[in-house]
Amino acid sequence: MTPLISVNKLSKSFPGVRALHEVQFELAAGEVHALMGENGAGKSTLMKILAGVYSRDSGEILYDGQPVAFASPREAQAAGIGIIHQELQLMNHLTVAQNMFIGREPRGRLRLFLDEDKLNGLARAILERMHVHLDPRTVVGTLTVASQQMVEIAKALSFDSRVLIMDEPTSALNDAEIAELFRIIRQLKARGVGIIYISHKMDELKQISDRVTVLRDGEYVATVPTADTSVQAIIGMMVGRTLADISPWQGPAHKGEIALEVKHLTAGPLVRDVSFTLHKGEILGFAGLMGAGRTEVARAVFGADPIESGEIFVKGVKAPIRKPSDAVARSIGYLSEDRKRFGLATGMDVESNIVMSNLGKFLSLRLFLRRMQIRKTASNFINLLAIRTPSATQPVRLLSGGNQQKIVIAKWLERDCDVLFFDEPTRGIDVGAKSEIYKLLRALAEQGKAIVMISSELPEILRMSDRIVVMCEGRITGELSASEATQERIMHLATQREVLQTA
Repeated sequence: MTPLISVNKLSKSFPGVRALHEVQFELAAGEVHALMGENGAGKSTLMKILAGVYSRDSGEILYDGQPVAFASPREAQAAGIGIIHQELQLMNHLTVAQNMFIGREPRGRLRLFLDEDKLNGLARAILERMHVHLDPRTVVGTLTVASQQMVEIAKALSFDSRVLIMDEPTSALNDAEIAELFRIIRQLKARGVGIIYISHKMDELKQISDRVTVLRDGEYVATVPTADTSVQAIIGMMVGRTLADISPWQGPAHKGEIALEVKHLTAGPLVRDVSFTLHKGEILGFAGLMGAGRTEVARAVFGADPIESGEIFVKGVKAPIRKPSDAVARSIGYLSEDRKRFGLATGMDVESNIVMSNLGKFLSLRLFLRRMQIRKTASNFINLLAIRTPSATQPVRLLSGGNQQKIVIAKWLERDCDVLFFDEPTRGIDVGAKSEIYKLLRALAEQGKAIVMISSELPEILRMSDRIVVMCEGRITGELSASEATQERIMHLATQREVLQTA
């Protein structure tokens, strides 16, 4: 039987980077084929070549047995190949429906004006089929990252594709939303759609895929049946080494002094009367479903969103924080879940991004940059965090999503903040890099840093936290110590609208 997609000896290079070298890959109709590898392994590059975003340097791609070379994403889409990108490709000023059907909008009789009713109806039908409760008329820029991710998925489904590429589609979704996505994937599979699935979540891999192809450093390693291959064996192929297991975090036996205290904070519809304390040397986990208000709490404390009422105390001193510079001045850092919009200057290079949060330190006479000091600092963080980049002067936009995330972390580490909010710090990060970031967070806590970690992955929250604060619909519904927390107890609190007494 002829494969739906066949890739033979495909190679691609960028300035200073060999992204792919003679890679092979095969996709059958009605198959979910997982593509695995560490950040920078070449997964996204291969998929972008298939989807017409990049051109190949050499090699061959067969589609239904015929050679193809798509010159643009539109050409690939017309041929029946759709892609859901890891980095969202949405226009924030347009509505959900307009984003889903951009360039394919239904027109009225005179063809001059959009038929908005028909457009919204088409979008609503797809969203309802996905069991996603979004108004097609909502402006995308007002949505959370998780909701935007669902719009991306709906947009890809609107093309009725024969090949669907999903690059980290669940990175911002909760368990219920992932279950719905898997239901949709199984429907597509039954219709004969071939699905290429990229994810760093090993439990998803076992649930949804038929075969796994592993890339490492831009080269093909192996293709194996999922059912017959252990997770540990796949990880070994990905990293080329054995990863030490990260045991649950054992924080300090005695709490340090209070580094941050928030009292009765209210900010918009998703932060309602929120109070919590954070101690030096502590990792405080924030858990909850999409729309619970976790990110909004962090943004309010950091001054990124206006506060309606409530008080913030830093080291026991009342701290009026009205803008991010106020928070930074009080040694508070915030690593946003949306690194491209709020964490990086994508038009700048690696070293500039690393030092930008503490630029005054690298100025001479307040006018001239100390280039050698900047280069040395950037080099130290590149080595510390194992950032894969050909040089410190490489433009950030050319790096993989995982390496971009590490640069955001480096930026705030360079600032040496006492309080750090990590919002989905391992989103889009491979298993090897996750292990490194876990160790880094623990090392920071051991140094006395106070850390809030917001994560949608319950195993991550349970593994890393001293205490866990659970939110639902803008309110804290409970608090659990590490010893008493379980996934079941967290989910109970995360779906409990009324505020409960903490255990």
